[in-house]
Amino acid sequence: MTKLMEWLFGISVVLAAWVLVAFDPLDLSVPHKYREVAWPMPLYLLVLFGCYSLATVGYRVATFNDCQEAARELQGQIRAAKEDLRRKGLKMCN
Repeated sequence: MTKLMEWLFGISVVLAAWVLVAFDPLDLSVPHKYREVAWPMPLYLLVLFGCYSLATVGYRVATFNDCQEAARELQGQIRAAKEDLRRKGLKMCN
């Protein structure tokens, strides 16, 4: 099962549970208190998903590995490109 299918399955299960509680289409006699709590639940879940996404991005940025060797290689390529452009007559301003 792909990750997309897992997410779609989870969202559909949560959506089905919310519809059952919020609208009571099967006449399950859901108490009014549960309906009052269920109505704003999609908004709460959206805020929770935003917090999770922000925390995940923050964690990944904080633990991002520095690649010193790749940085040196890239700087060497930049110097070589500048030198090549200078030989071809392009004047660069710094």
